[in-house]
Amino acid sequence: MSDDIRIARNDDADRYEILVDGRVAGFTEYEADAEGRHVFPHTEIDPAYGGRGLGTKLVAAAMEGEAARGMSVVPVCPFVVRYLQKNEVPGLAVAWREGDVEAAAHASTAEPTPGDEGVGSSRA
Repeated sequence: MSDDIRIARNDDADRYEILVDGRVAGFTEYEADAEGRHVFPHTEIDPAYGGRGLGTKLVAAAMEGEAARGMSVVPVCPFVVRYLQKNEVPGLAVAWREGDVEAAAHASTAEPTPGDEGVGSSRA
């Protein structure tokens, strides 16, 4: 049986969520900066859902959603930085901050399923 995977923008929580069979399996947060760009500081996938590539699906959909809205994004989360370094998102304006790119290059992704679990710095 295959999982029902859906990605939704949750404006009340300022994040995109990935839902598996109706349950939130992960999210990527955003916050508006002084220039109106969306800063993406943190992405997290529940370890119970690891190893399915959900982080990549989530960030891909979030970046496509931001492009469709005409937004500029500032990738801070190492996972988002790496995704955008490897993938072009048509219509998406990306504001790179040198320190974040450097931090992402040195960030550990030594998780049980690399690249899927929580990375970046939480806003909480």
